[in-house]
Amino acid sequence: MLIGKYLTKYYKKYLPLFIIGILALLAVDYISTEIPLILGDIVNNFEEYQANQNELLVLILRVVLYALGIFAGRIIWRICIFRASVRIQAGLRRDMFLKAERLSTSYYHNNKVGNIMAWFTTDIETIGDFFSWGTVMLIDAFFMTGIVIFKMITVSGWLTLFAAIPILLIMIWGFFVEKIMGKQWEDRQVAFDRLYDFANENFTGIRVIKAFVKEHQEINAFRKVALKNKEVNYKFAMTSVVFDVILESVIFLVLGLIFGLGAYFAVMNAHGNPVVIAGTTIDLRIGDVVAFSGLFDSLIWPMIALGQIVIMRSRSKTSLKRITHFLDTPEDIQNPKNPIILKKAKGEIEFRNFTFQYPDDNKPILNNISFKINPGEVIGIVGRIGAGKTTIMNILMRLYNVAPNSVFIDGNDIMQLDIESLRNNIAYAPQDNFLFSDKISKNIAFSVSNEENSKIVEAAKFADVHSNINEFPNGYDTVSGERGVTLSGGQKQRISLARAFYKHAPIMIMDDTVSAVDIKTEENILDHIANERKGMTTIVIASRVSTVKNMDKILVLADGGIDGFGSHDELIKTSKVYQKMVFLQQLEEEVEGGKK
Repeated sequence: MLIGKYLTKYYKKYLPLFIIGILALLAVDYISTEIPLILGDIVNNFEEYQANQNELLVLILRVVLYALGIFAGRIIWRICIFRASVRIQAGLRRDMFLKAERLSTSYYHNNKVGNIMAWFTTDIETIGDFFSWGTVMLIDAFFMTGIVIFKMITVSGWLTLFAAIPILLIMIWGFFVEKIMGKQWEDRQVAFDRLYDFANENFTGIRVIKAFVKEHQEINAFRKVALKNKEVNYKFAMTSVVFDVILESVIFLVLGLIFGLGAYFAVMNAHGNPVVIAGTTIDLRIGDVVAFSGLFDSLIWPMIALGQIVIMRSRSKTSLKRITHFLDTPEDIQNPKNPIILKKAKGEIEFRNFTFQYPDDNKPILNNISFKINPGEVIGIVGRIGAGKTTIMNILMRLYNVAPNSVFIDGNDIMQLDIESLRNNIAYAPQDNFLFSDKISKNIAFSVSNEENSKIVEAAKFADVHSNINEFPNGYDTVSGERGVTLSGGQKQRISLARAFYKHAPIMIMDDTVSAVDIKTEENILDHIANERKGMTTIVIASRVSTVKNMDKILVLADGGIDGFGSHDELIKTSKVYQKMVFLQQLEEEVEGGKK
């Protein structure tokens, strides 16, 4: 068996299927050992059965019925055991997916996609194989081996003694091989993780690779990763093949010995000179040799299965260890006890003496900042790259934990709020403008289960992308492609903004969402914000002063702190950072105007 705390519930849940399947498998194993005995009896008493053909027909009919029973039993155990295996795989994969959703953003900064995908694919499938074929091999290896050896002893104790040799050798050999195979399988999985991750990164960045004409360089780099993967897989396959070859060689050598000795004992007995060993007369007949060889033939699969289960169990233990490690990962972002449910937020946001430092950074990115956003205000946030603008948005989305009593929504400590209700009150247009490979309409209406066409069009008009969408041959049914690959940067930004607006949340965050659009489009979007989001809080992170200058207030971040917080006119007088940004933008406009 494969033991693990995340498997116990599945053993309980699918116990009936396993019991039915195992009972059917046991019946098949038992019936299959009866047929060689009947054939041996027919050979030993052939002359008697010639005289009484009715008895012979009865024996033949029994063999036919046994064959039909084996056929039916195999159908039953395959359906039950394999169905349970598939459901366990599905259950484990669901547990892992739910876990992946609960893990914080920082986890995905430290773990590559290739590793995680390998856990969801090859490792899950390896465990599924153990529950399906592994169960079959385990039952056959022990039950069928036991019943066959018992019946072999009733035919010939001395021949059984020779047949026991490979079983002992397999057990000794398997003990050492399991440890070796387990380590090699772990190395194989790690190599596969690297290969998967390298391929994923190259496919994602294929535009950059082509733009810099680095195809040959990446091919050579991939060759090195692939060769390492090949070496590890070759080593694993060689160990597995050597084990199988040694195992089957021993089995068939013993089978040859049984045939030779059995024939010798039978011939000597037929000539009236039976062999005597240790005072025991071996009165073996030809039919007994037929029965014994048939039983030993039935024993070949269990012995091979015993060897295979060693390899399979070592692989499964390694895969289960990797999956357990993933499922045991601590969840940083969790609801507090008795969380406050934020039903319909007013939109008041306050930071009090807030300090935040990323886990891998040496110093805080934001240090002791305080500001307050009143309900319904439109706030702009500006600052240099790395000033902490996006960090504020991540905190409001509760993607990171913060110190208690440092961030408040509607007067409630954000650390005491129910996470789902908090996020339901916030619409977010992220900086990377991620779109799913689906219809544009589905991307815009992503926040709801049943989209409404009129609201989709309204959201697109808000983001000033409606006319662009109508120019596509399929309009709103156009598939955006993976990560929106078929769309321009500006179109992706605006569709991402439309998706946020469609949610009609009390708080909307736009993280540099208009950086890739022209001035006219930007002005249209800002007008729509002023007119269509009255009474709702809107936060706009921008890289251009022109984007935020007409907003209620502007937050200026610099050197881990706040350099200014107020209207455009106020900041022109009080904030040196903002003054410099305005001056540089004016200078840029003059230069561009001169070029024209």
